[in-house]
Amino acid sequence: MKEITVQELKEIKDNNESITLLDVREPFEANISNIEVGSVKSIPLDDLASRLDELDKQDQIVAMCRSGARSAKACKLLEEEGFENVANLKGGINQWAMEIDDSLPVY
Repeated sequence: MKEITVQELKEIKDNNESITLLDVREPFEANISNIEVGSVKSIPLDDLASRLDELDKQDQIVAMCRSGARSAKACKLLEEEGFENVANLKGGINQWAMEIDDSLPVY
């Protein structure tokens, strides 16, 4: 499975590249902190298998969660379902908060 770092995601954001950021956290977590990069799609990991039709297999998708574990599972599921341009955000939103945007809480 492909992984990207928060620095690489920041470059994507800074360059306004087309990307779908797939947030697989629970809704209450999205209320704590968010990353605004490209098109953000929130689908909790437990719902992902039944909501695959909400994603486009042609899009570049970066999956994220709090630390990178759930999003790694999401990437595996997406790859098994034929999505080819998928990457996991290494360290998740907490890594983003520590390295990129320290105004976000680490939780």
